[in-house]
This record gives sequence, C-alpha cells and structure tokens, in this order.
Amino acid sequence: MTVFATMVTLAPGAEAAAPEFDVMTAASGVASRSDRRPVAGGVYDRRADSTFISWSGKDADTYVQAYDHRRKAWSAPKFIAVGESDSHNYPTMVQADDGHVLVVRGMHNTATVISRSARPHSIDGDWTTVEVPQGKAASYPMPFKAADGSLFVFYRETTRDIDKVTPSDTRPMKYLVSKDNGLTWKNSVELTGQPFAIGSTARADNLNEIYIGQLRQDPLTGLVHISYTLAGGGPTQHVHDFYHRNIYYAVFNPANLHFYSAAWRDLGTQIDDADQETYLKVADTPLERPMGTLKSPDYIQQVGGAFGRPFVLWFSYDNTTGTTLNQASVWNGRAWETKQVFSGIRTREIERVNLATWRVYATRDGQPNIETYLLTFGKDWRAESVITTPKPVQRIEVIGDFRDPARILASGASSAREVSVADGDIYVAGR
Repeated sequence: MTVFATMVTLAPGAEAAAPEFDVMTAASGVASRSDRRPVAGGVYDRRADSTFISWSGKDADTYVQAYDHRRKAWSAPKFIAVGESDSHNYPTMVQADDGHVLVVRGMHNTATVISRSARPHSIDGDWTTVEVPQGKAASYPMPFKAADGSLFVFYRETTRDIDKVTPSDTRPMKYLVSKDNGLTWKNSVELTGQPFAIGSTARADNLNEIYIGQLRQDPLTGLVHISYTLAGGGPTQHVHDFYHRNIYYAVFNPANLHFYSAAWRDLGTQIDDADQETYLKVADTPLERPMGTLKSPDYIQQVGGAFGRPFVLWFSYDNTTGTTLNQASVWNGRAWETKQVFSGIRTREIERVNLATWRVYATRDGQPNIETYLLTFGKDWRAESVITTPKPVQRIEVIGDFRDPARILASGASSAREVSVADGDIYVAGR
C-alpha cells in the first residue's frame, strides 16, 4: 500500500496552528463517481478501533476496506456488489447499533439496494445484499442513524420509472426507516401518509426535481439540517436536470418526522412547493444556464450552524466566464443574508472546528490538491492550508465519528467519466 506522507503548505494569511495532514492512498484503480453528495463513505468503529470505508471501483462495483488503527494498516479491498456500470450507483455507509455495517446504493432511478456485513464491527465474511422494495426508483441515498438507533435513508424518487406517465422532471424526495438495524424497512409514504417528503408536482417552471446538496445531523440534538436546490426543464419543456434554481434550507426531526424552517415554523411531515417558497428559500437565483451548459447553482452545497444560526455554503457560476462564485448564506434570526466569500473553487465538504468556525474542504477543476479554508459565523472567510494529492480529487467526505489519521475520504477523479475507465485513487487524510 502506497502512503503519501505530506507536509501541509500554509496559505497566505493562514493560522500558524493549521493542522498537518497526512494523505494515505487506500486504493488505486477506482472509477470516477457521480458528482453528488452522499452523507458518508466511511465510519469509525470505536469498539473495533477501525475505520471502514466504501468506494466504487471499475464498472461502479462496490468495495469496502478497513483501516486498523492499532496496526496502522489497510485491509485489502473487498468486493461487495456489482454496480451495473452506472457512475450514479456509488455506495454510502452507515453502522447500525448492533455493530453491522450497511452499504446503501440507489441504483439510479430503479431501486434501493442495501448490503449488510456478515459480522458486527467487521467487514470480514460474506455480506448479504438485498433490494428494498419500499425504495423503488431511487437515486442518491443519504443514510444516517437517529438517537434511538433508527436508521434513515433519504432518497430521490424518479416517479416516471414507476408509473410511466409522470413527467421526467418530477422527482421528489422520500425516505426509508428501519427500527431493527436494517433488516426491515418502511418508507415515508407508509409512515406519514404523504405522497412525498420534499417536493412539488405543478410548478409553472417545471422545476419539480429535488437535489439535496447536503444532509447533516447535529450530534447534540439529533436534528438533521438539509440544504437543497431545484431542477427541471423550465417553463417550456419537461426535461430532466436542464435548469437549476434557488437554494433552500430545512430541518428534519427524526423523532416526530416533522420538517421545520430556520425560524422553527412546524411544516408537518411534508414540504410542498408553497412551504419551500414561503418559509424555506435561502436564495432566489435566476433561471439561466451559464456558458450555455452549466447548471447554476450547483448540485453541491454544505450546511452547518454556529450559535443556533444555520448557514448554507453554495456556489453558482458567472454567466459569462463560468467561474464559480462561492456564496455563504446565514440566517440572522429573521432572514437569510447572502455574501460572496470567494470564487474559483468547488467547496466539497465542511467540518466543525469549534462553536463558531468550520473548516471548508475545496478543490479546483483539473488540479490536484485539497485546499482548506476557515469559515467563522458563516461569513468570515480565510485561507488555511493545502493538502497535497498527486492527482485531482472529485469528492470529499468527512468520515463519521472519525479518528485521525482517517479524517476525510477523498475520491480521485478518473481520466474519463465512463466507469469502465478506473484509474482514479481513493485517499484518506488526517492528522
């Protein structure tokens, strides 16, 4: 196993106490993954003193690995399930209270597939893989564990793949819940009687697709903070993912299945278009395609909070140059305030540093390395450090309950999007 031990280069104006990161190559020869936001590709198991990660290999097949913190060594990659040659079928990971590791995949508009480890607190043995019938037509699963041990998986449904008549740009969010460590599941329709959890069906601009940019669970309260944008064909056509528009924020309470606004208005068990337009809109963006092809705002956002004031970090594109414009929107207690804090980078992930400050992990298109910045009170931005990687990075995820040196999981970009080309790398970095 090749290990890249790299000293962090401090950027101008960075704090002297910026962390020093080491970068480990966990796997080579992996496929480029669809550029969306899962919740986590890895978890730290305190009992096993191991970090478990998952990633997508050639033809989008799913693999898992373990980093033994006592031995300071990686296990060999372990094949779990076939990926059906679709880069959208990337794995996400969650660990149940009984110690079993679950890998969840939305098989791009068709099904939710969940693989379960053979043994608790281990990835060894023969995993079981099942299709969950309650999660039909699923894409982009986002799993998390509630305070009572219930497992949730938010996913986007492509309704047309079920009824064959719904417009292609009607794609609401639903979720699955398991009360028995992932053995059986119910969906949000069964639990609430609502046709969807977040969505719409009749917008004049046909932007009835929901793209959750990030779903983040607060470890203290158990509440789940959600940022998302809309997509669809626009007012004259039904076309999947042609336009993007607006940024929204909501809070989900797993205990009562209710959604709330930043002002703590109770929206019940479903967010519809009237709710999101009246109570949840963070930023109103124009209906446009910069450079003729870009979707603005981007799919990716980050959501966090400081002293009870949530913020959303997102980026749009300059309409003439295509440059990324990095925006931070902060709830001031009465309204959302938006400020451009930077430009030219793709913000990939954030990590809480203290009560007021978050670390931002970012990349530049086509360039190696991960840049880190500090965002304080959701608006004060400053450069911190650079984590050196040999090749460009496409995705970054903070590992659940991480233990250094396995703090972040970074997926290197392949030289081609086709999943038959698997020449990217998987990096794990930490102090």
